[in-house]
Amino acid sequence: MGRKKKTLHDYAAEFTDLAVKRHLIEHKESGETSVVETLYCKSCELPMRVRRDRILEHLASGRHYRNRRLIKSHGGRTPLLLVSGVVICSPPEAASDIVLDALRAGKGVLCDQLLSLDRQTAEACFDEADRCGKPLVCGFYKRFDPAVQFLYNKVHDNRALGQIHRISVVSRMFPAAALSCIKKSGGIFYSAAVHDIDLISWLLGESAPDTIFSLGHAFCAEVASLKDADTVTISMKFASGAIVSLDISQHCTKSCDQRLEVHGSRGTLRVDNQNPLGITEHGTSVSLFSQTHADRYQEAYRRLFQHFLRTVKGKESPVVTKEQFLWAIQVASAAEQSWQNGSAVDLRNEAVDVTVIKTEIL
Repeated sequence: MGRKKKTLHDYAAEFTDLAVKRHLIEHKESGETSVVETLYCKSCELPMRVRRDRILEHLASGRHYRNRRLIKSHGGRTPLLLVSGVVICSPPEAASDIVLDALRAGKGVLCDQLLSLDRQTAEACFDEADRCGKPLVCGFYKRFDPAVQFLYNKVHDNRALGQIHRISVVSRMFPAAALSCIKKSGGIFYSAAVHDIDLISWLLGESAPDTIFSLGHAFCAEVASLKDADTVTISMKFASGAIVSLDISQHCTKSCDQRLEVHGSRGTLRVDNQNPLGITEHGTSVSLFSQTHADRYQEAYRRLFQHFLRTVKGKESPVVTKEQFLWAIQVASAAEQSWQNGSAVDLRNEAVDVTVIKTEIL
């Protein structure tokens, strides 16, 4: 007697990564339907040829290993073949591993927080994105705020403000971030200030300031125990002569306070708090309008996500480059260093070559 031919179900029973999928097919001419079964890989959502050598070759491939690891590590249950992009909201200490796994699985990535506080790790994520040919979008959301983009166009396209002399930023959060989030994010310089640092560098078209000086204090005892500040002022001077001040705080009652003013040789433009009532309140009376930080930047986040979708579809490239990201965290590190040491930091001869930009908060 001849050897019994193995069925699809025999292979699925032998290899736990394989399964049998049933397809209901309708024949247009006759109108009849039939059921067709195929063998496929559950991790990769790929159809398999019913040949033992091809099956073993696939199961031993790097692609299969990475997809399996991605599902096992992060609890994924969505068919990976149907996923084009991944949004990662993990803190910097955990984000880089997930980013690398997703890129190697052939997915575009939007990283909501910083990729990493380690320069080499962050650079490796960008390099892996280039190698895989997949977009890596950084969550510097303030660039996508409609009011900020209008101001950017005035500064760059129309040159309506002339030479930029001074920029002032007020960024006071409401509600304050949870203590656990502050600790995991690396502190105020990396969870809050870095976004305004990126925004300023983008507006000016300069990678980093020449000098930077910071003052800060922890009014909250729990924040002080983390050796972090909850209120900081950062002063920067750029090579163009522009002087920038950042007023950043985790303390803001009733509503967030988000303002931006750009003063140039030909005029001044200001982005005020968004208040639908159009009323400005002073004093300690009941607030007329309460707005959280998430509410204020809801449209910016929506536009950031739309940008990510366009990069996944190949319609545009990520707006934040590797160099811009590395400089943003380098300047944030210099700002923190200035606060800790009580002295200005000169960045004119600095290169982004420090292996560890930030270690951890003890």
